[in-house]
Amino acid sequence: MARVADRGRRPRGPRLPHLDHLRAVLVAWVIGGHALVGYSAVGGWAYDEVNEVTFAPATELVLVAVIGPSGLFIIGVLFFIAGLLVEQAVERHGWSRYTRERVVRLGLPWLVSAVLVWPASVWLAYVAAGRQVSFWWVLTHRDPLLDSGALWFALVLLVFSAAFALARPWTVGRRGRPARTLTGRHVAATVALVALSSFVVRLWFPARSGQVGDLHLWQWPQCLGLFVLGIAAARSGWHWHVPGRLRRRCGAVALVTLVLLPVLALASGVRDLSRDVASYLGGWHWESLATAGIEGILVVTGSVWLVGLAERRWRDRAPETAGWARGAFAAFVIQGPVLMVLASAARPLDLPAELKAPLVAALGITACFWLGRRLPILSGRRPAAAGGSTADPGPGGTR
Repeated sequence: MARVADRGRRPRGPRLPHLDHLRAVLVAWVIGGHALVGYSAVGGWAYDEVNEVTFAPATELVLVAVIGPSGLFIIGVLFFIAGLLVEQAVERHGWSRYTRERVVRLGLPWLVSAVLVWPASVWLAYVAAGRQVSFWWVLTHRDPLLDSGALWFALVLLVFSAAFALARPWTVGRRGRPARTLTGRHVAATVALVALSSFVVRLWFPARSGQVGDLHLWQWPQCLGLFVLGIAAARSGWHWHVPGRLRRRCGAVALVTLVLLPVLALASGVRDLSRDVASYLGGWHWESLATAGIEGILVVTGSVWLVGLAERRWRDRAPETAGWARGAFAAFVIQGPVLMVLASAARPLDLPAELKAPLVAALGITACFWLGRRLPILSGRRPAAAGGSTADPGPGGTR
């Protein structure tokens, strides 16, 4: 019993190395995934608009089976981590200072990316492909307007974080009551809420649809659901220790779902990813409801399991790896221009997509994290920082 109590005890400082390292792994996966889908027929990254080679259909099916399911839940995991950390950050800084810092740290990179960096990156890829377009045309005519690449995440996280910080002064008085301990029933209820709300929202905003600012409104149910779950979970101490029994159950459910998903997709008749998936993206279709249900299961159980797994593996991670973890946010921010430059530079290489895409992915991950460690403004490093990792080194964190 004493051992269990010790594992659940809150750390003295704000440093949570296991969450930092988990964020770094997720960011690396996102960067690699974006590099790969740039050479796919189904798309999902701007380079697919000008790619010179694409995967063979059989290769693309394997690729989707391996990394496709992660697209249903990785962003949700990052929002879950953000929710785990947001309340302690507001308590430490106060709601006013916290909100100002969020605007600078999340809002400013989004704005710079939307009006300058990302349009310039896309324009470079267009020019390398031989298209005669101007930077102004890319900025004003390419759909969606004010596309910021991957940094839509930062804008949505800013909205959620600021809303929580602004609302907290009116709700803090209620915190005198004992916090309700989360259980498996709460996790199951969150699965149902995320699934149902995702299905309803996608009646109007199908998955992968574009809105001004590329807000990904179709993904907001999972983002908001996991952010709120993270806040509640932190009040039960899950940011430091996820109950072992719940972690194992969530892991089992998530893994079984991941294994069954490709089988179910093939059984339902999906063969051509550019033609057969429209009914799964939204609308009044059973396929859309099934997608929302699977997404809800994966994103909720997967988030709880991964945070618990990270706690077991990385809570006492060696300090020499902390620098890479602290560079995760910077790596996430700069991935757009880095990947577009690398893909454009690799364009003359006479290689099939099966070789070129992994090459761009490997170089992209390495370059983003190498540069990220050397950008203190984005990585959140301070001159006196030492030891473990802070509560805000990555895209899912709060400072």
